[in-house]
Formats: sequence, C-alpha cells, structure tokens
Amino acid sequence: MDLYEAPKMAKRPNSDPSDSNKLLSIMAQPFRWLKMLSSELNPSFIAGVVLVYGLSHGFSGSYFKVVSDYYWKDVQKLQPSVVQIYIGIYTIPWVMKPIWGLLTDAFPVRGYLRRPYFVIAGVVGTASAVAVAMKEGLGILGALGLLIGISAAMAIADVTIDACIVRSSIEVRWLAQDLQSLCGACSSIGHLIGYSTSGVFVHLLGAQEALGILAIPPAMIIVLGFFIHEPRSSTLQSYGKPKGESLKQVGVAIRDTCKAIKYPHVWKPALFMFLCLSLSISTHEGQFYWYTDKKAGPAFSQESVGLIYAVGSAASLIGVLIYHKTLRDVKFRRILFFAQLFYGVAGLLDVVFILRWNLALKIPDELFVVLEECVSRIVSRIRWTPMMVLNTRLCSVGIEGTFFALLACIDSLGMLCSKWSGGLVLHALGVTRSDFRNLWLVVLLRSLLRFVVLAFVFLVPDASQSDILVPADQTVSRKSSTTVEEDGDSIPLVSMKGEGRG
Repeated sequence: MDLYEAPKMAKRPNSDPSDSNKLLSIMAQPFRWLKMLSSELNPSFIAGVVLVYGLSHGFSGSYFKVVSDYYWKDVQKLQPSVVQIYIGIYTIPWVMKPIWGLLTDAFPVRGYLRRPYFVIAGVVGTASAVAVAMKEGLGILGALGLLIGISAAMAIADVTIDACIVRSSIEVRWLAQDLQSLCGACSSIGHLIGYSTSGVFVHLLGAQEALGILAIPPAMIIVLGFFIHEPRSSTLQSYGKPKGESLKQVGVAIRDTCKAIKYPHVWKPALFMFLCLSLSISTHEGQFYWYTDKKAGPAFSQESVGLIYAVGSAASLIGVLIYHKTLRDVKFRRILFFAQLFYGVAGLLDVVFILRWNLALKIPDELFVVLEECVSRIVSRIRWTPMMVLNTRLCSVGIEGTFFALLACIDSLGMLCSKWSGGLVLHALGVTRSDFRNLWLVVLLRSLLRFVVLAFVFLVPDASQSDILVPADQTVSRKSSTTVEEDGDSIPLVSMKGEGRG
C-alpha cells in the first residue's frame, strides 16, 4: 500500500495548478489596476502621474533630502539647527503653490493650461541642478538659491499634475481613492530608488557633484510637457485673448477661492491638517548628524543612511497597500484619529534609539533603526493618504488647481513651521555638530506634541471618504461665474468614460 501511495503523494503538489494561478493573479493585479485607470482616464495622464510622483516627487525628493544633508554637513560645514532653517526655506516654493495653481488655472500659454508649466518646471530644475553641481567654490547664498530652484521645479510640476488629479477626482469620484493610492505607490517606489542610490552617489562622486543627478528628473518633466494629452482651445490662446480677460479670470478664481475657504467644512479640516504638521516639530537634522557621528551616535556610513531610508520607503508601500485594501471606506475622522495616535507612539521609538535602550534589549542598532523606520513610514503613509483624499473632496470644478494648491500651501506652511520651530528647539537645547546630550529631549517633545493633535480631530468631518463635501451652491456658483465655462470651452486634461463602477 505504501508503494502505491508514495507516487501519488509526490505528484500531488504539481497536480493542482490553482496555487500557481493564484500567484499569477496576485502578481497581475497591479497591472490590471493600471489598465483600468488608463481605460477610464487618459493613458498619458496616468503616465504623467507616474512620472511626476515617481520620478520628480519620489526619487528627486528623497535623493535631494539625503544628498543636500551631506552637502551642508560636509561641504558647507554648517550646524544642524542652521541647516534646519535652510531646509525650511526650501519649503517656500511649496508655500507658493497657490500662485502656481493660479497660473495653471487662469494663464494659458498658446491655448494650453497645463503643458507649458511642465516645461517651465523642467527647465528651471535642470538648470539649477547642473549649476550647483558644476560651480566650484559656491557660497552659501548661491548654493541656497540654486537648491531653492530645484525645489521650485518640483513644486511647479507637483501643483500642475495635482490640478489634473483633482479634476479627475471631481468628475470621476469613484476613482479618487485609486488616484491617491497610485500617487502614494509611485511616490514610495521613487523614494525607495532615491534613498537606496543617494548614499552610493555621495560616496562615489562627492556631495556636491552628486547633486547633478537631480538634473535627470526635470529633463523628463520637459518631455512630459510635450506628450501629455491636453486639447488645445482657440479661446484660451494667450496671444488671442485680451489681458483684461485673463485678469478677470484671476479675480474670479481669487474671489471663489476666498468664498470656498470660508465654509466651515473647508477651513476646519484645513486647520486640522496645519496643526497636525506644525505641532510635530522636525528633528531630522539633529538625528541625521547623530546618525553619522562616530563618537556619540551609531556612525552609520553614507550607504547605510540611504539604505535605511530606502527600507522605510519599501515599508511605505505596505502602508499604501493597507490603505487601498482595508481603509479606503473608513470615515475621515476615525482613520485620522487612529493614524495620528499610532504616529505619536511610533515617534517614541526614536527616543528609545537615541538613549540606546535598544542595546540594553540586545537589539543591534542596524536592526532597530530599520524596524523603527518601517513602522514610522507605514503609519505616516496611512496618515497622509486620507488627508490628500480629503483635500480633493474640498475642491470644486474651475478652481481645482488654485484651491488644491491653497490647501497644499496650508500643509506646506505647517511643514515650514515644523522645520523652523524644530531648528529653534535644537538651538535652544544646545544640539550641535558634536553635542547631542539633549537630542533625546527634543525628540521626546516632538513625540508628545503629536499626541496633542488628537485634541483637534473634531475639526475633521465625520464623513465617508466617498461623500461629497462641497455644497452644491458653491459648485454652481463657480460654474456660472467662470468665463471659460460660459464659453463652453472647459478643457479637461483627461477623458472621462464613466461615472461609477457600474
């Protein structure tokens, strides 16, 4: 009996193809999802989202973060509190997003609202990156100006694609969460590549020369400006349109934006997001200097720092997956409350690491920092994605670029306050290039402030992520007052094929 059953047992794993089919089906899910988005929207628009969020926002943002840190530390030799202030200055182009959004809404170039601004962003970013890498003996102010140029290029490209995403989210509401999941996934993959390569390029080329790699993404954004789908309209050609009409467009956009921000359902969640970001003071530079210090810190190498951040970016993809699969239907207030709660708990892991309690627990530095980074990134992604969905829900057609940029500006102001207040706290508590005795106290204060944000969660609407939050009269008012809409020449950047999953 055993002789006959043995062959049957040996064949059993290969006799049922269901396991392999399930594996192939799981692997094919992302491609089917992208195919669905491309069929419902325009394929070039989806490619634009992947390019901007993956290459410009994801890769450039992460690569820029690590390489510029080493540039200020090793080339310019500045104190961490001073670098923290300079990083806050990088945020200014992002604070100016309402201006970029207003330009993309009201100032077309030769009949196009979006495409020219991708080209402008690409030219500015490419020129700035090449200049900062090639110019020898660059002073602090000159370097700061060129790095601001790189940041401005990312901000302009970001606000332009955001206007397209918001328009799509308004017209095809059931795809809003999918678009934010796509943005999050592309951003996380871009961060993974940027972080994992940044330390290697700093080691091989040097911090200043490695900044030249940042010329590649904006060069690709220039290409995007020529191929992304956008119908050309004769009524929007700048050379055939009176300047007074464009100025009237600006006045209408500003008036409707001011009107919209006065609605309680708009300013309350906007205030929450500002408090959420500003109260969590940034301690990044103090921790970065401590990470690389050979006496007080764990003395991580250049490659190790990039690898740690890269692992965190990979974990961020898990956060995107968790949100997309299980949390997209949870109400805004509930998901943001628990996400902020876990965000505060995750921050306490930094205190444990700086006090080196992990060594008392027999956990090596490398393992502990990777675990801490993974937990922090997963929670941060789950916390950030519904915020972006909420922002799209607060916008109305016609001023989507301007208004979403205003909401993003409020977020950027929160991050600016976070950077500068963190720099002031680092300076006040005496954290320098070589003195880290009070760094744990700064990080503890940051973590406690994250819990304070929970007291303001009542500002978030207790509504589903698919609910309409903009009053009907607000949208109707905008449509009736917009010159472009009156002319029947509203220019959607993408083609919309359906109004629901059915």
